[in-house]
Amino acid sequence: MKENKLEKKFGKLENCPVRTVLDRFGDKWSILVILTLGEYEKLRFSELNQQMPDVSQKMLTVTLRTLEADGLIKRTVYPQVPPRVDYEITALGKSLVPHIHRLSEWAIAHMPVIQKSRKKYKAA
Repeated sequence: MKENKLEKKFGKLENCPVRTVLDRFGDKWSILVILTLGEYEKLRFSELNQQMPDVSQKMLTVTLRTLEADGLIKRTVYPQVPPRVDYEITALGKSLVPHIHRLSEWAIAHMPVIQKSRKKYKAA
């Protein structure tokens, strides 16, 4: 039986840090929220929602809770009427932004090739 190089490098694959992190960002909105807060640093919920008009309030709430649970963003509630809630990127979230930018650059540079390949695959 061949040695499993991935398991040797990352441990058991079900606990693989790369899979775990990428699974978290496999949704439609997490990366956009991180990039937006990386750009503005701190925004109110409504301001975030304005930056991403295609996202529903419910989906944005779910995404923000998930990112907060991972320590990538911080939620601050101010005891006032009406309630004010700010979201800001944490140091951990900021450390992720350059990697997302590099991935974005790669995607933009290679999208024509990917689209061509998809079209060829569909035609076959």
